[in-house]
Amino acid sequence: MGYEVTLVPYDPDWAVQYEREKEVLRSVLGEAALAIEHIGSTSVEGLCAKPILDLAVGVGELSHADAFVAPLEGIGYIYVPKPEFPARRFFRKGEWRKGTHHLHVYELGSAEWRDQLRFRDALRERRELLREYAELKERLAGLYADDRVQYTEAKAPFIQAVLASPGSI
Repeated sequence: MGYEVTLVPYDPDWAVQYEREKEVLRSVLGEAALAIEHIGSTSVEGLCAKPILDLAVGVGELSHADAFVAPLEGIGYIYVPKPEFPARRFFRKGEWRKGTHHLHVYELGSAEWRDQLRFRDALRERRELLREYAELKERLAGLYADDRVQYTEAKAPFIQAVLASPGSI
C-alpha cells in the first residue's frame, strides 16, 4: 500500500505559490538551474490535483543536482533517492507522506524534461483532454484512495497515450 490520494479542486493560488518558490529556488540554486517550470496537475488551470506543488529544474548534466542537496536542505527540501528513476533527482519539501512541494531535477532537453512539459501543455491547450484526464483522476482516486502508488501507475497509460499520439500536442 502507498499512501492516501486526496484530490482537491484547482486553486489559483498554486500559480502564485509556484512563482514564489521559483524565485526562492533561483536564489538558492543560481545559474546551475538553467530552467524552472511548474509541472504536474497544479500547473494546469481547472484541473483537480493532490495539493502538492510540482516543480521541474533543468540542469546541463544530472550530476549537477548532487550540489543541490545542501542548499535545498537549507530551504526545507529533502533529497529522496529514487533508483527506479535514474534520469531524475527528486526532492520533497514537507513531512514524509505530507509533502507540500515535489522538486524534480532533469537534464534540460532530455526526454523526461520534454515529456513533462508536453503533457502539461497538452492539458492546458485541449479542454476535452483536460476533462478526460480529470475524470480519470477522480475515478482512480476513488479506486485507490489509500494507495498513491497504484493511483499513479494507473494514470500512466493515459499519459503515455497522449505523449505517443502524433500531433496531439
